[in-house]
Amino acid sequence: MRAFLRGFVYAFRGIIYCIKNERNMRIHTVAALYVLIFARFFAFTREDYAILLLTIGMVMSAEAMNTAVEKLADRVSGEKHPLIKAAKDAAAGAVLILAVISVGVALFLFGNYEGFANMYDFYSGHLLNFAALVLLSAVSLVFVVWMPKRK
Repeated sequence: MRAFLRGFVYAFRGIIYCIKNERNMRIHTVAALYVLIFARFFAFTREDYAILLLTIGMVMSAEAMNTAVEKLADRVSGEKHPLIKAAKDAAAGAVLILAVISVGVALFLFGNYEGFANMYDFYSGHLLNFAALVLLSAVSLVFVVWMPKRK
């Protein structure tokens, strides 16, 4: 049982490592947060939320795998090699494919004027809600751009 639980500790360490050290993972994390916050303004079904969560999970998992490939490749060989470059490029390409597909999913799910009208009413009609959104945006920017790396 301890080994089983230890696996979760290692997995969470990997997630935290990616967030602390990879700007793209921080971008995906912030994007996921905003998507989940804004989703409440749209009349999503359970299936829509399932698609949304799967899409978020796939993009973030691909980014973690990309990080794993890059770190392993850098460890195996510090020199430039065409096969290592191909592996790193392919891993980055997998993230790009999923990111582009996720934009398509977002266009389908969020392509509803009524949801945007609900969002506008919520933020424009209440100064405190708008201030919270502005504060969240500032914190998100600091998180993505200036979060210090741990050595």
